[in-house]
Amino acid sequence: MASNGSRCVLVTGASGYIGRLLVADLAGRRGSVERIVAADVREPPRGERKAGVDYVACDVRDAGFEKILRDNAIDTVVHLAAIVTPKPGSDPDLEYSVDVLGTENVLRCAVAAGVAKFLYTSSGAAYGYWPDNPPVLTEDCPLRGNDNIPYPRNKRLVEEMLARYRREHPDLHQLVLRPGTILGASVANQITAMFERPFVLGVVGSATPFIFIWDQDVVACLRIGVDEDREGIYNMAGDGVVTMREIAQRLGKPYVALPAWLLSGGLAVLKPLGLSQYGPEQVGFLRYRPVLSNEKLKREFGYTPKKTSSDVFDFYLSTHRV
Repeated sequence: MASNGSRCVLVTGASGYIGRLLVADLAGRRGSVERIVAADVREPPRGERKAGVDYVACDVRDAGFEKILRDNAIDTVVHLAAIVTPKPGSDPDLEYSVDVLGTENVLRCAVAAGVAKFLYTSSGAAYGYWPDNPPVLTEDCPLRGNDNIPYPRNKRLVEEMLARYRREHPDLHQLVLRPGTILGASVANQITAMFERPFVLGVVGSATPFIFIWDQDVVACLRIGVDEDREGIYNMAGDGVVTMREIAQRLGKPYVALPAWLLSGGLAVLKPLGLSQYGPEQVGFLRYRPVLSNEKLKREFGYTPKKTSSDVFDFYLSTHRV
């Protein structure tokens, strides 16, 4: 891919967790970036806006998205908009509409508007939670995001769509990042909610290994993708893993491991009663955590995460009252 000089960048999901960090980074350092457009369904309060950034309220599903791209001469789209942590009672159809259909609309509009670069944050969840996953997953492993869990299913469907666009629209150059569990100073999601309980829940017979990636490492790789002509698909993870038992020890909380059948049965009863946001499918989420290889990120992308998985978790602990 040939360099196209200065960039006019649009970030979707700009008011989200990584979106806010990336927009602040782009605004603070500029470099090759000429224009920054921060797009989200909600505009940030004036006191939180960054100088030199144009803020646009829009839904990624809107037909008018193409006009926004054209009006701002956008050549680079960083697509971060997604429902990562659904609220209790969230509608899976809404998650599909935003995550899958919204991405399809952004891609279609990007092609129509002549956008040159498309950066997307997928997830290690796209590999799915399966007992026969390899011990360490590389980028050429099949994506099998579970159909009964909306988030990994949606990420898998989007990646299948991206593969089709790479074949049919090669002029839209793609950089796809698959991060593991992202932690940082301001993170709050369904994973961190597990750390805030009086005890740490595990599954008998499973170590439940977590691979963590520091939010600043994610931002750094996105920044490289904006500034430089990078393409391809890359896992993002700090070196090593941290098991659920180790997490409990660092939190100073009891580790309670229950049989999978008991957890499944309990969730099958509690969810219909409205006493749990999750059903029996969540047991697989704990039992079969995908462990991502970061070798391609280091070798081909040229980036080594600044923190290991263990370092990231310790940093998270140092910045949160858990």
